[in-house]
Amino acid sequence: MASAAPSTAAATRKSTTITTVITTTEREKRPRRVREAKPNYREESDTEGGTLEISDTVIKKKRPVKRREEVLLVGDIEDLDFRKDETLEIRASLLNWYDLNQRDLPWRRISGNCEGDGDIRAYAVWVSEVMLQQTRVQTVIGYFNRWMEKWPTLNHLAQATLEEVNEMWAGLGYYRRARFLLEGAKMIVEEGGGFPKSVCALRKVRGIGHYTAGAIASIAFKEAVPVVDGNVVRVIARLKAISANPKDVVTVKNFWKLAGQLVDPCRPGDFNQALMELGATLCTPSSPSCSSCPLSAQCHALSVSRQDRSVTVTDYPTKVVKAKQRCDFCAVSIVEILDGEDLIERPQSESKFLLVKRPDEGLLAGLWEFPSVPLDGEVDLATRRGAIDSLLKKSFNLDTKKSYNVVLREDVGEYVHVFTHIRLKMYIELLVLHLKGGKNNLHKEQDKESMVWKYVNNKSLANMGLTSGVRKAYNMVQKFKQSMFNPITAKQERNHRKET
Repeated sequence: MASAAPSTAAATRKSTTITTVITTTEREKRPRRVREAKPNYREESDTEGGTLEISDTVIKKKRPVKRREEVLLVGDIEDLDFRKDETLEIRASLLNWYDLNQRDLPWRRISGNCEGDGDIRAYAVWVSEVMLQQTRVQTVIGYFNRWMEKWPTLNHLAQATLEEVNEMWAGLGYYRRARFLLEGAKMIVEEGGGFPKSVCALRKVRGIGHYTAGAIASIAFKEAVPVVDGNVVRVIARLKAISANPKDVVTVKNFWKLAGQLVDPCRPGDFNQALMELGATLCTPSSPSCSSCPLSAQCHALSVSRQDRSVTVTDYPTKVVKAKQRCDFCAVSIVEILDGEDLIERPQSESKFLLVKRPDEGLLAGLWEFPSVPLDGEVDLATRRGAIDSLLKKSFNLDTKKSYNVVLREDVGEYVHVFTHIRLKMYIELLVLHLKGGKNNLHKEQDKESMVWKYVNNKSLANMGLTSGVRKAYNMVQKFKQSMFNPITAKQERNHRKET
């Protein structure tokens, strides 16, 4: 019978209720205190998740026996420990598989070849784990190699500026991770330079949480502590056929407890990496390779699915409905300022682009972008331009009547940039200006209350570490300018050449 997700009512209880199926043979191996209930229980309800409305006891459900007697267990996740023999089997099988199948990754080469220098191992693990959060392994490899080439040690990183770090990080997203890496490196160096070696000490470093501390301590310093990420939760949920909500605070705490029971005391770092590797490569969310899995013999989810065709391994853990993304809107103005008597018809002219720095706190903190203003929904072109004009006048002393002539103002298009929790629709325009009094008309002073800004030319802008959203807006403008100066498309040009 399938394990059911906890009902809404059950989810409010202090402990997290889960269900699993065991056979008579398994029950003999794993004795539990049970009491038989009279058959006056309620059937599966129509509530969301279709859960059984019964108490936290074991009951014997009267239904036709197919092959083997089945008993439905309803217990607390706190009670589902790994048996000693089960733990030893899982450790041996998983480490054997990992030794033969682990991926060759640059951070593993560093952590494996620096036996005498724990600080270098720890630094490599730290950088890689932070980069890997919310990012695919193949994407991280190139970033990691470039990062380590520029800042090979913690001391090198501690001397970097936030702007340098952001430029190196550009394209990875979640820029707060990069800022925490820099702040953490400065903190460690300022306090003596020695890399903290235990989870307890690592947790005191800004930006290092429970997971990252466990990864560094176990891989670099061989402390027998667990790590729990989405891959580990999925593997353990299937090993134990746990259908509890994996995002629930109590459930998460117990996944950490179960992971801690499994960690190999002799090879904690390898075991933790093996568990994550298994989830990333074989025990995947939607297409697990159960026939190739080294833990298939210990997997309760696989056992349940073989007994009941209505259940699949992918039913574990419970799918959590993602929160609906918020929809935001903004107008983005790519302001290009012409020098002297330069004309827009000369696309290679030494014009400058106006960039502003985002606040040091909040979304994309401290990063550079084009001037933009938030909008109240999808507004018309006139409203968007009015909002931009107000911003330029207030923040940069750019007044249409007094300080500049508009050489070109065109609506370039729209672009939707997706964050984890926000869908940001950007209306992008190109605004080419010729300043009447030169750049001196712009505000000279940049106090704490004013917007921090700077000029950059085409070449500098192309090489800057911009976010993917800002880069997309810039590329849209460049493409628009090319089409404006070269109205013949590439296909038309090829056809024209063939005819001539």
